[in-house]
Amino acid sequence: MNPLVIPFPAIDPVLVEIGPFAIRWYALAYIAGLVIGWQVMRRVCEQPPKVLTPVKIDDFLMWAALGVILGGRLGYVLFYKPGFYLTHPLSILTVWEGGMSFHGGLLGVIVAVLAFAWRNNTNPLMLSDLTSIVAPTGLFLGRLANFINGELWGRVSDVPWAMVFPRGGPLPRHPSQLYQAFLEGIALTIVVVAVWRLTDGRRRPGLLTGVFGFGYGVARIVGEFFREPDAHLGYLWGPLTMGMILSVPLLVGGGWLIVRAYRRPALP
Repeated sequence: MNPLVIPFPAIDPVLVEIGPFAIRWYALAYIAGLVIGWQVMRRVCEQPPKVLTPVKIDDFLMWAALGVILGGRLGYVLFYKPGFYLTHPLSILTVWEGGMSFHGGLLGVIVAVLAFAWRNNTNPLMLSDLTSIVAPTGLFLGRLANFINGELWGRVSDVPWAMVFPRGGPLPRHPSQLYQAFLEGIALTIVVVAVWRLTDGRRRPGLLTGVFGFGYGVARIVGEFFREPDAHLGYLWGPLTMGMILSVPLLVGGGWLIVRAYRRPALP
């Protein structure tokens, strides 16, 4: 091995294992993301405009969790491995083995937001704005879990911080999971919170949702240039990967929501 290559940290993907019961970092990332997002949403709702009461935020947590898990899993099944799961339908249930799609999870959360807003007579755009503030935290934790699992590694590279991943072959690669953790998690949090705190974003329903959607689309497309495409998919059209193609609607939809928010008068 090249002595200049950073060794991959051997972190056991299983945090705790008691008999057949195991707690994995991957599952813990989802749980932590939901819990942190829940608490942040409660604090945000203490400030005007008060989109939901704390009790309603507690109720929404379950809806959001179902949207993330069911949508993320079904998105992975349909977008990335439809042929495999068509012949192995029971494998769809093995969520603990990994295999979640952000874009599928996003669709699941959109459905949860629309249904919950309709049921509780709440503006769905204001609820989605609230969700957009906390979503990057979950993305950050999820990408760290990808890194710990040694999955979704980057393309072959000779940069000084390249790593040899246990299941990625003998060549050093970009730790693209960490790139995406920074772009989709830290950088996107800074942008969304800045729009919320430093502008009239909280008075323009849909603005934060648009900023999040557009920002994630940019972050994901940039990250895909360093990430190794899925082996069973490869490049779909020239240099384009599945992650890039699925992110284009986010750019379009996010941009449209931003323009729409500023074309309408701000709430008092």
